[in-house]
Amino acid sequence: MSVVLKVEERAVRPRSIRKKLRAEGRVPSAVHGHNVENIPFSVDALELEKAIRENGLNAVYTLDLGGKKISTLLHDYQLDTFTKEWIHAEFLAVDMTQETEVEAELTLVGTPKGVKAGGVLEQNLYSVIVSATPDKLPERVEVDIEGLEIGDSLVIGDIPKQADFAIVTDPEEQVCAVTEMVAKVEDEETGVAAEPEVINEKPAE
Repeated sequence: MSVVLKVEERAVRPRSIRKKLRAEGRVPSAVHGHNVENIPFSVDALELEKAIRENGLNAVYTLDLGGKKISTLLHDYQLDTFTKEWIHAEFLAVDMTQETEVEAELTLVGTPKGVKAGGVLEQNLYSVIVSATPDKLPERVEVDIEGLEIGDSLVIGDIPKQADFAIVTDPEEQVCAVTEMVAKVEDEETGVAAEPEVINEKPAE
């Protein structure tokens, strides 16, 4: 998907211009990449927040800079630690015909059979690297895990191939596993519950 953001070219000196822009509700930004060396600009903070909230971080953002249209991806950004206000945003100009790689959220869908039988789901991976043309980049990758039994695990290579994008994360990387729940065992002499056994814990040397 492509979202149009109206932006305004800005000066880079003096440095106080950035503070002034933020006070006016605008985000100091810049774009570089395909056929673009470096253009500093500002964008309305509320419009940027709304666009990302509705379309996600991996959408194509078309910058309208005085009538010039630049297809971009949001490459990096910085928020104030306490107020969460925008400090800076960096956009990457892209060729819409060339594949690029971004990070996408990994979402597990369904309740495994093993969990219904008393097992415990352990998720090890929460995002993956995907490759596609900019207009096909997903915000998230959903993985059906309902068929997993106790003792089963799922790795990247088990995820079905997608028509629009490819997952380039190591295929041997484990996504999740369903393990047995280990109950506490009561010490026969003291009557005090002992610590549960930790599955796959490395033995002490």
